[in-house]
Amino acid sequence: MEPIFNEIAQRVPTDGGTYTGDDGLLHCKKCGGKRQTRVEAFGKVRVVNCLCHCMAEQMEHEEEKQKQLDKLAMIQRYRDAGFPDSQLKHCTFDVDDGTMPTITNAMMAYVNHFHEFRKDGKGLLLYGNVGTGKSFFAACAVNALIDKGYPCLMTNFSRLTNQMSELWEGRQGYIDSLTRHALVAIDDLGVERDTEYMSEQITTIIDSLYRARTPLIITSNYSPAQLTKDCPIRQRRVYSRLLERCHPIKIDGNDRRKEKGRADYKNMKKILGV
Repeated sequence: MEPIFNEIAQRVPTDGGTYTGDDGLLHCKKCGGKRQTRVEAFGKVRVVNCLCHCMAEQMEHEEEKQKQLDKLAMIQRYRDAGFPDSQLKHCTFDVDDGTMPTITNAMMAYVNHFHEFRKDGKGLLLYGNVGTGKSFFAACAVNALIDKGYPCLMTNFSRLTNQMSELWEGRQGYIDSLTRHALVAIDDLGVERDTEYMSEQITTIIDSLYRARTPLIITSNYSPAQLTKDCPIRQRRVYSRLLERCHPIKIDGNDRRKEKGRADYKNMKKILGV
């Protein structure tokens, strides 16, 4: 036992900042708390070092600081892994221009109540014309959930199927890894090539996420009616499953891409003088 007591005695510094109290033990000059205490073991009383009040508070503060640093590092890992398209990584509610307050509030409400929606695997279908901000709002929600500590992924079916096609083995393992996300956002449903192979891969992915009750945020240029009635028969069943779990939200507005393109053109024309 002697080495154990010696090791304990060395854990807390007692040199400097201490004084000897009436009890014969070292006390902290700052808080007055004990830096030493007496313990009885195996019939013998020994003096061992201990934490005073201010040292305990400092240690607690340092532990809390380390927890925060670990959390920030974890969130950064989630963000790096969750956004294969690095441009979407910077889409957050903080940079929302506020031109669609109803949509913004709806997306923030989904994030704030995500712990409830997640239980039932409930997600969203954001649909509307090209360039209205569907991808932006989806990425805002994904970023906000990552900030809350949820591992999420924002991708598209073309990327998913390309990654699956590169795997000679372990495809099921890859699909299982998708279901371990708290949420999967899939951008631009319907723009992928309409082939038997693509349809089969999409069905496999959606069925797996559906069975795992993984919430989805889907963006699409197609309305719910177009997805379930006007699409090829082989896709109707899987799209129907999407709509069962994804609440539809129509996003109207001008084509922001065109507006930005016109603004960029005018700015460059002014700079170049041509």
